[in-house]
Amino acid sequence: MHPTARRYRRGVHRYRFLLSRQWVILTLVAIALIPTMIRLGFWQQHRYEERTARNDLVSTALHAKPVPVERLTSPGHRVTRAEKYRTVTATGTFDTAREVVVRRRTNSDDQVGFHVLTPFVLDDGKVLLVNRGWIPANGVQTAFPKVPAPPAGRLTVTGRLMADETTAASGIKNVKGLPDRQIMLINSAEEAHRLGAEVLGGYIQQTAPQARGGSPEQISDPGSEDAPLNYAYMIQWWLFAAAVPVGWWFLVRREIRDREEAAAERQPEESAPEESESAAV
Repeated sequence: MHPTARRYRRGVHRYRFLLSRQWVILTLVAIALIPTMIRLGFWQQHRYEERTARNDLVSTALHAKPVPVERLTSPGHRVTRAEKYRTVTATGTFDTAREVVVRRRTNSDDQVGFHVLTPFVLDDGKVLLVNRGWIPANGVQTAFPKVPAPPAGRLTVTGRLMADETTAASGIKNVKGLPDRQIMLINSAEEAHRLGAEVLGGYIQQTAPQARGGSPEQISDPGSEDAPLNYAYMIQWWLFAAAVPVGWWFLVRREIRDREEAAAERQPEESAPEESESAAV
């Protein structure tokens, strides 16, 4: 047999184990993992870009110059992503007689309580919904809680403009049949129906003036999402995808080495009886 053909047959024999059931399954799993990990890396890249864009929008909005609220919203208006978190001002009076509380809201320490939502009647008669902050849920939650009063008389408030809350966006179910003056979601359309007034779209989270005695507790800034974490995960998944074929090849080489060592150990044992028979003759 030609030496080249002999080497070819020897090479084929070395890798014949790849056709075994165990190695076929291992190879198919490796092949499936590579595109899966690549797709997960692209998903993390998408999340990174989303979070980075959201952080940029929030930062731009929070640092923008305050403007009168009616410059950005009006009755029936849907607050856009670019308008959300913008600092706005409004002048008027609080209508505490028609104040409501928003159930199942937490503060910065994850304590469950209420948000205080107070209609703020503007000079032109329209109503702005003002989330004055968080109060603890002390006592029975079926009763209207004791709410600290806002400043009386005409004043100017400042706050962050927010979009109407929906179940789809927040995950909070809009439960019906709640106790009097309690709601689940802040929605200007529903509040306009309840109040029988023109209500500006969205609402504001009040930042000034500060509440006396620190209650209601002011809602903190939205902060930034951890976009760099998604970037790290993206790199990690792509490194895993690159490592799969390298790991597969390492296992193949180790299997070949183990088989050749086992064959070399068997060879002296098989030749030993032949040597004994030759000596006896």
